[in-house]
Amino acid sequence: MSALTLAPAGRRSGGNRPPTGVVIAGTTLVLVVLAALLAPVLAPYAPDAIDLSASLVGTGPQHPLGTDSSGQDLLSRVLYGARTSLIAPALLLAIATVLGVTLGTLAAWRGGWVDTVVSRLTDVMYAFPGLLFTVLIIAVFGTGTTTSVIALGLAYTPTVAKYTRSVALSERHKPYIDAYRVQGMGGARICARYLVPNLGRSITGYLVVLFGEALMSLATLSYLGFGAQPPSSDWGLMVQEGQAAVVQGALLPALVPGVAIALVVVSFNVVGVWAADRLGTRR
Repeated sequence: MSALTLAPAGRRSGGNRPPTGVVIAGTTLVLVVLAALLAPVLAPYAPDAIDLSASLVGTGPQHPLGTDSSGQDLLSRVLYGARTSLIAPALLLAIATVLGVTLGTLAAWRGGWVDTVVSRLTDVMYAFPGLLFTVLIIAVFGTGTTTSVIALGLAYTPTVAKYTRSVALSERHKPYIDAYRVQGMGGARICARYLVPNLGRSITGYLVVLFGEALMSLATLSYLGFGAQPPSSDWGLMVQEGQAAVVQGALLPALVPGVAIALVVVSFNVVGVWAADRLGTRR
């Protein structure tokens, strides 16, 4: 999975107030999170409730966003689908962070052949398309959200490892690291208690940037049939299911979840780039 390239920071806006675009994107994300948490309260129907008599109904008082070919309420499905679309990328990045930070820190601290092995391993992973790697894992262990999260977590590990190594190399040469070494403190203890925590701000900003990409990757797998399976309300799966209705002139079943994906991904990118800038991770 290719690493994100962050543009030069340039001149920051005065004060601590974020730009209007960031405020709008952040507000959108807050609303999406609230919608996911309050889905049982906000959703007018159960997400898997089928009503064939209401198949492909347009917008109206009973179905504000219309229905799909099975008569399922699109608003209800999108609200419940927000849960998967937020939780799954978070779990994916948690796996990638644990593995990537460990490998990146180890490579930066030990150097020598350890750094060479880790660097060559990440280079090989970059040369191998991340989506193809994920599909191969899914082909062995089966489809589903859990398999997709684990597979993509492994695919994103080189990205996090490479970034962690770059910031850890700079951090390990600072005076406080030498001071702890002089005191006789072991390398593992210095890394666990001081080095890695001091990388937290940089890594956090980078992960915010990656969140939108992780969400899109999971939605792509679901769209291709490798991720979430029916009757899940996953947004990627909803787009795939809604395509069949397009030939019948019904655009909403595919359009509604597609817009939701685009809106959340763009919002995470906007907030992520701004957060990376503020946390000093734009290099």
